[in-house]
Amino acid sequence: MAYPSLEACLIDLEKNGKLFRVTEEVDPNLEMAAIHLKVHEANGPAILFENVKGSPYRAASNIFGTLDRSKFIFRDTFETVQKLIELRNDPSKALRQPFKNISNGFAALKALPLKNPFQKPVLTSEINIGDLPLIQHWPMDGGAFVTLPQVYTEDLEHPGIMNSNLGMYRIQLSGNNYQLNKEIGLHYQLHRGIGVHQSIANNNNVPLKVSVFVGGPPSHTLAAVMPLPEGMSELTFAGILGGRRFRYFYQDGFCISADADFVITGEVHPGENKPEGPFGDHLGYYSLRHTFPLMRVHKVYAKKNAIWPFTVVGRPPQEDTSFGELIHALTGSAIQNEIPGLKEVHAVDAAGVHPLLLAVGSERYTPYMPAKQPSEILTIANHILGTGQLSLAKFLFITADDSNKLSASNVQSFLQFVLERIDLKRDIHFYTNTSIDTLDYSGTGLNMGSKVVFAAYGEIKRSLCKEIPDSLKELRDFVNPKLVMPGIVCMNAQKFTDYNNAKKELEIFNEQLVPEILNLKELPMIVVCDDSDFTAANLRNFLWVTFTRCNPAKDIYGIDSFYENKHWGCKGPVVIDARIKPHHAPPVEKDAATEKRIERIFNKGGSLYGCI
Repeated sequence: MAYPSLEACLIDLEKNGKLFRVTEEVDPNLEMAAIHLKVHEANGPAILFENVKGSPYRAASNIFGTLDRSKFIFRDTFETVQKLIELRNDPSKALRQPFKNISNGFAALKALPLKNPFQKPVLTSEINIGDLPLIQHWPMDGGAFVTLPQVYTEDLEHPGIMNSNLGMYRIQLSGNNYQLNKEIGLHYQLHRGIGVHQSIANNNNVPLKVSVFVGGPPSHTLAAVMPLPEGMSELTFAGILGGRRFRYFYQDGFCISADADFVITGEVHPGENKPEGPFGDHLGYYSLRHTFPLMRVHKVYAKKNAIWPFTVVGRPPQEDTSFGELIHALTGSAIQNEIPGLKEVHAVDAAGVHPLLLAVGSERYTPYMPAKQPSEILTIANHILGTGQLSLAKFLFITADDSNKLSASNVQSFLQFVLERIDLKRDIHFYTNTSIDTLDYSGTGLNMGSKVVFAAYGEIKRSLCKEIPDSLKELRDFVNPKLVMPGIVCMNAQKFTDYNNAKKELEIFNEQLVPEILNLKELPMIVVCDDSDFTAANLRNFLWVTFTRCNPAKDIYGIDSFYENKHWGCKGPVVIDARIKPHHAPPVEKDAATEKRIERIFNKGGSLYGCI
């Protein structure tokens, strides 16, 4: 249905048993986030906090907590959006079946944003930042953050709403050196449209006007994270998905969403930055304090009975996982149509999304050759690593399956398929000294690190071991081997100190295993870690530890490795050093005292008793 507001959505969820109210006073400092995490982990309902300590406003979370609930929210427009995206990928379908697709054309009319010059704005209350629910999510966070913002900017040289950018970039409201009510922090990462807008403003030596919308119809929130083609306005997508045109007006030169619950306006001046963070982020670690743009607050608006939406991120899966699933369900084969030969791509949520990407491609270049080996999939891999958010992938495993039975979504089966076929002397390709995800601290600096492609195709080269090889059971300094899955073993090593020492340790490891290479032919991968029991306990742990704690060019070794024509390979197993390094960010951990305090909400008599 076309929700005109966030509250309309929440009322609908409650009527259908998908929302619970918390009537007790709850502290925005850690308690609200802890309650959210507990409910989300249990696949529980959306939550409406009616009594937020220190703020006159209500707050809501876990709105998009499951894929089913997200689909329920957009149940009346979901198929229409899918069809419109499909038509964009193949416009000829509209010509072949014009009457069948005419309804999609009418739906697309909702895409055009609606300026409200005559309607009295509903955002009549001017408030301060300090009036908002100042939610601190994790114990080491630098302050309170907005975690579901819709950050709006325009192109100075081509102004207007159709050339705007709407993105979800976290906002720090308090803490550090920010002057409360006057300054907030604007954090954005690589490959974000706002960066283009700020560069243009800086080149013209003028401040960038920024509007932060919070709340409003849920389609506005999803539009802010939708990976749309450059030049296509997120606001048009919000209108189609919400079944209602995006309504806006201008105040003091700033664009204002007429349907938002809150709007923060301000300016980012050239060269003005301040430290932002730390913040417990979606990789399961803290993103640390770094310099990011400072936004000078102009005004803060709130509608009557406004509701503050928020989410909590941390070690996946969290609520943002549902965003990813919903986007995938909506876009279907859009990425495959953009990259020739690509059949499927899967960003692995358990590994933090960007650290690990799995892809299935095609091999059509040399069908006349008797030997099958990677060819076209290498071209596809380069295309993937040059495409939008996919370019942030750190590990890319890619293969082709002539039987068309392999799915990249089945992570364990996919990895085993690749490891059965990979030629470790030929099929590992590094990209050194390149950009990586801003939130990934495994690299050599902020946004700096390396990538690696494992590209495998052809006949099966090995059976994967299903037991730990005897060669790994009596090694010096490398102990407690555990089988993660067929073909992968993890082992404990001494605590990582520095790279010089690590190189010596892995040389000793290599010396011990080179004589045993023939006994390791069924083992293509060894992971060196801090806690092999934890790493091997389940697939989720293995993926998180291995791919979030490794900088490929520095942390991948190989038994009996070599260089040939500047290509690296190994004759024995590839070795990934997934130990925590001194420069890594600390993992997020719950606060025990807070966990005890929130029990009152879940015990008998509490608002959430029986909801999970």
